Amino acid sequence: MNKYNIITTSLLMLGLTACSSEQALTETAKVTQQLTASGAPGAEPFWAYSGKTGIGTSFEQYQQGAYSDNAATGPVSKVWFSIAKGMITETMFGLIHQAQIKDMQFIVVGKDFTVTEADDLDVSIDYLYKDQAGRPLSLAYKVTSKDKQGRFSLEKHIFTDPDGQTLFVRSIFNTELEGVKAFVNVNPYIDNNGLDDFAKVTEQGLVAWQDDNYLSLQSAQPFKQTSVGFTGVSDGLSDLKTTQQLSSVYKNTGDQSGNVSLLAELGEIGKNSQFDLTLSFGKSEQASFKEGQASLARGYQTVLDNYNGKGDAIGWQDYLSSLAPLASLVDDTTDNGKLLYTSAMVLKAQEDKTHAGALIASLSNPWGETVSAKTGSTGYKAVWVRDFYQVAMAFMAMGDTHTAKTAFEYLDKVQVNPNTPGNQGDTGWFLQKTHVDGELEWVGVQLDQTAMPIMLAWKLHQAGVLTDGELIDWYGRMLKPAADFLVDGGLAKILWNDTQITPPATQQERWEEQEGYSPSTSAAVIAGLITAADIAKLAGDEANVKRYLATAKSYNADIENTMFTTQGNLDSTASDGEYFIRIGQDKDANSNTKISANNGREGFNKKQILDGGFLELVRYGVRDALAPSIVKTLPEYDDQSLEDNLQVHYTFEFADGSGTFSGYRRYGNDGYGEDEVTGANYAEGGIKTPGQRGRVWPFFTGERGHYEIAAANATNSFDATKQNAIKNTYVKGMETFANQGFMLPEQVWDGVGVNKAGYKLGEGTNSATPLAWTHAEYIKLLRSLHDKQVWDHYPVVEHALQ
Repeated sequence: MNKYNIITTSLLMLGLTACSSEQALTETAKVTQQLTASGAPGAEPFWAYSGKTGIGTSFEQYQQGAYSDNAATGPVSKVWFSIAKGMITETMFGLIHQAQIKDMQFIVVGKDFTVTEADDLDVSIDYLYKDQAGRPLSLAYKVTSKDKQGRFSLEKHIFTDPDGQTLFVRSIFNTELEGVKAFVNVNPYIDNNGLDDFAKVTEQGLVAWQDDNYLSLQSAQPFKQTSVGFTGVSDGLSDLKTTQQLSSVYKNTGDQSGNVSLLAELGEIGKNSQFDLTLSFGKSEQASFKEGQASLARGYQTVLDNYNGKGDAIGWQDYLSSLAPLASLVDDTTDNGKLLYTSAMVLKAQEDKTHAGALIASLSNPWGETVSAKTGSTGYKAVWVRDFYQVAMAFMAMGDTHTAKTAFEYLDKVQVNPNTPGNQGDTGWFLQKTHVDGELEWVGVQLDQTAMPIMLAWKLHQAGVLTDGELIDWYGRMLKPAADFLVDGGLAKILWNDTQITPPATQQERWEEQEGYSPSTSAAVIAGLITAADIAKLAGDEANVKRYLATAKSYNADIENTMFTTQGNLDSTASDGEYFIRIGQDKDANSNTKISANNGREGFNKKQILDGGFLELVRYGVRDALAPSIVKTLPEYDDQSLEDNLQVHYTFEFADGSGTFSGYRRYGNDGYGEDEVTGANYAEGGIKTPGQRGRVWPFFTGERGHYEIAAANATNSFDATKQNAIKNTYVKGMETFANQGFMLPEQVWDGVGVNKAGYKLGEGTNSATPLAWTHAEYIKLLRSLHDKQVWDHYPVVEHALQ
């Protein structure tokens, strides 16, 4: 017992009153203070629930296309947070993928009950700063949680300090009961993993660290009690849950690291009991505490006002005001612009602030609570060039040309070149997935991701964002090598990959799961080569103008023979046997070859698998909206009589009961989702099972809306009636898929199979929310509807193929 340096204290300072010592002992707890917590390494760590209802960070201004700390603008705040099920979940500091906590939750303890935020509370979420129409003006949140038995309520105000490295949290408790106390618990995951952390109590507050990364928890009011320990063993939560008091508190976790926990008593609560807390970060203990102290000294209102952009401060309100098209797009929404304003901020919030222009896919780890956090994982907090392109085009659509241009310039970091670490093959293609600093993660070759930077450059030049000189410079540095790879292919030889690529066959299509000939990939490759030819003409490279155009026309001529079957074998009354397949691994669309097994699902005859990739041919201008192959595929794509495994199209009801709208899965036989037999998360326990089922992805509703715009233009029927119909189906449908915090998910529940999580039909699942691509598609759909033409259409492609 001596090694724990036990100090037992009896809290008997009750005064010399009529209370006897025996009464005092029954009314006040004995607390054993131990120096070092036991139980290392603690419980096995997992990430938090991925279905976020809110994300946030401060808005920071570029300084000449980059983020910079200087005296004029002050420090760049590099703190991001997320909210799920009413709790503060993964909070990042440094690079956008570097999580520092799993969660931060409050605990309410009464005489005979203990309730944590992780328990089943009634939760609602709203924004702290809105305009008169209810549109959010910043990513500052008000989360209200109510005890189902009516014993208490908790309101949290959550935002970051734009002038420091701090998450600021105000908690407001209300209870009619006496003798009720509030606690706060933080589960640090320093440096993006749930092990290897240390923790201790100091006079300033609580601190956790790993190497030179520090996190501190402080309060505007002194904590009543503090303790640190190992999660699930000595964290104090089991004591609070079973006895409503702490039997032991610990000063540190000693020389053993692990999954640590911070616990602090805030004090007794009653009506409107208020506590201001900071979670702060730094490269030393004192630097971390200093950040929190500075935020507390500035105070709640000043920090919030600066975050919002009130007065002289530059904040989210200023960013929204800078987006000239935003106000005009509101008329094309059915929610008065609430999702539009949120989407604009969500996209900007998912940019790294060390590497300007680095746009991630989602501030979440899909199916996080069953994904191990023993080692670092970026999840979706990483760069995919395809998602990146969608977001950059959305920035253009909403008027943020600065971020779009900076994002394009960032792409140079993720293109394979002779200096790419480990590269022993050919160059010019773009890496499949990277950290925001360019660190390699996945290295499959996806030809659409090599084409899209060229397409983006062409759009930026057409909009006057890139000058002639800048475009010509980028042509030599980045775009020509990419176009050459789309023509010649080459050897991809890096890390595990050692594959000869022969375009237009891709090693992976846009779902990263199959090789071969894909309509969506082909659409991008052809558009990429034709826009490359237009750029080569500006650069005076006539030889490659001809070469790129000739190759694009050659690829185009083979599309139907390679990917449009005339001998389809779907069991469908809607099918005449003629439709685009998802992908084929040979050049005969009528062969009966199988595509590869994936995600636990067996491989199927390629003619059994549909997807919406053929619509990209129309979007980019490779095919007219009324082209026979396109029109002939629509009945199969929309067929709801197919067996569930092969069905793609599903119907959902509007929340107001006004009718129905369409949603679509990625493709038939998709296995990237919850298990329909057991209800388990995707790959739960690291195991992929045959019952896994990919669900409906909301951005396909936007893709179909874009097709309807193109089709209306092709038939000269785009009038006010048609515009209103698209608004009240596809736009409203996407808005219906958003959750209470206006976050748009990757996938929503389609009603098929075991519903272990209790999702409502059309509700976002635990895959990834918010998905940047979904928010980007929504913004682009609004811009397309407003302009009465598809936003990311390429007239130069259409003209070249006529």
